[in-house]
Amino acid sequence: MEFGYNITDKSKYMLVSLKGNLIEKNQANDLMEDITTMTEKDGSNFVIDLANFKYMNSTGLNVLLGILSKARKSGGEAVICAVPDKIKTLLVITKLVNVFSVVDNEELAAAAFQN
Repeated sequence: MEFGYNITDKSKYMLVSLKGNLIEKNQANDLMEDITTMTEKDGSNFVIDLANFKYMNSTGLNVLLGILSKARKSGGEAVICAVPDKIKTLLVITKLVNVFSVVDNEELAAAAFQN
């Protein structure tokens, strides 16, 4: 399954929905260009929805960290939601659950940006 993404402006945050598999660095070039463009304008908050995401390796982890880093450098934040069990295990093993806010669904993630 190919990697794909969709970005939706929800006013207080950008919903980044990832789908498929992310295993090669060049698969996420367009995504990271879009994220860079958004964070250059002003502080951007991101909710990263992994509900339709199937598999990732270290490349996928680097993409998630890249989004978080760009968001924080611009004064924003990134929250991950709807994480499949396989990927949740990977986040736990790599201790990235201590770096990211990981919640069950978009509604809980959006609550982080309501202030």
